[in-house]
Amino acid sequence: MLLNFPFTDCQFAGTNRKSPTLAMSSLTTGSQVAITTVNQGKLRHIGLASFVAVLYAYCAGGPFGFEAMVSTSGPGMALLFILVIPLLFSVPMALATAEMSSAMPVEGGFYRWTRAAFGDFWGFQCGWWNWTGTFLITGAYGVQLADTVARVLPVHNRFQHWVIAFAFIVLVGLLNFLGIRLVGMVTMVLLLLQMAPVAVFTYFGFTHAHFNPFHPWMPPDHPWREVYGVGLALGLWIYSGYEQLSTVIEEVEDPARNFPHGLAIVVPLAVISFFLPVAAALTAAGNWQKWQTGYMVTAARSVGGPWLQLAMFGAAAICAFILLDSTILSVTRIPFTMSEDGYLHHSLARLNARFGTPARAILLSVISSAVLAFWNLTQLIAIYAWLRAATSMLTLLSLWRLRLLAPGLKRQFVVPGGTVGMAAVVLIPISLFAWALINSDPSATKWGTGVARRRARGVFIIAST
Repeated sequence: MLLNFPFTDCQFAGTNRKSPTLAMSSLTTGSQVAITTVNQGKLRHIGLASFVAVLYAYCAGGPFGFEAMVSTSGPGMALLFILVIPLLFSVPMALATAEMSSAMPVEGGFYRWTRAAFGDFWGFQCGWWNWTGTFLITGAYGVQLADTVARVLPVHNRFQHWVIAFAFIVLVGLLNFLGIRLVGMVTMVLLLLQMAPVAVFTYFGFTHAHFNPFHPWMPPDHPWREVYGVGLALGLWIYSGYEQLSTVIEEVEDPARNFPHGLAIVVPLAVISFFLPVAAALTAAGNWQKWQTGYMVTAARSVGGPWLQLAMFGAAAICAFILLDSTILSVTRIPFTMSEDGYLHHSLARLNARFGTPARAILLSVISSAVLAFWNLTQLIAIYAWLRAATSMLTLLSLWRLRLLAPGLKRQFVVPGGTVGMAAVVLIPISLFAWALINSDPSATKWGTGVARRRARGVFIIAST
């Protein structure tokens, strides 16, 4: 696919990189450029249904992960966060991604949008932070799956635990190697298997009501900073990632149309699938003070007995698996496109002739994630959250900058509301990030921003070679 954009001389194909100064000075000249993927003709494609499944898997995964928010911020505030954060964060991110995907439907998505808007330096930072930072979270998902297995099978030491995590990561890597179509089909089947017990649990919860799910509104003995800061940070983390699947945009049929449609489906679906099960659990089981990670499975036993607990246990395991699967799918396209742009070794841009997948980029990402799965990644996940936030903010700022410098760029979807709408879409999520950063775990803030600064300095050595 060849896409002509009237705003820059910077060619994104192959190794013909040009300087950030030239790219930025060309934004106002009206000159044409071919922005494409060298191997685009070899890529496989998925339809809207598979794309929605993969996008939901990455951005939501299921009603698991909110438990700590309930005990930290209180039942009422947690339910309010579940409803309000999407309006202030997910919807703006989805709107920004929808406009950018309709204007620049190129493989690599937000990484290449950032490069087009801000030049080589920030383009590299965006891609590098996202790719290397994701090693942490994919390793963590492998650990989570190993923890799940350890609940039903004997795991005697850390090495055995790592072997299980390694096996899951390799399995997901193999699925991704076999192609995006297989990933889409497997994800759809697993989501259907997951949604069945979640729907039964939700029904049983509301029909066995014993408690007011909004009471108390906030914990009476928790400081306001913990209620609003930590709870908000967790909510932002769970609702993040709506721009991430833009990395596979050229593998989606009719991306300028299907990407905005997929986002419009997934955002409300995520809110509904989060709010109703959590509210049902609070209504039937109560015990909000005891809510920690995994409590939804515990609540299922009190609601429907051991059979429902086992079913919800399976649903939670599926959640971890599809999160890992969709994460590896999205992040492996970053080294693939960075290699095409000349930042990384050219071998990472090679596609498997049979399956149309960046096999070497997948292998390198899987190995790196598997190595990290040996350690306890609790604090490393917090570090990744801020690298994730950095790439999200660059996506928002790219939308704003390209609106200013390339007003004539053809956009099939435009963020509504004119200047006011644009300001709201960009500034509200960034403000929420700032608030969460100030009021979150100090060690995560220190190490997360420190890693980002060190990587920024390192770009001069890597990108200039």
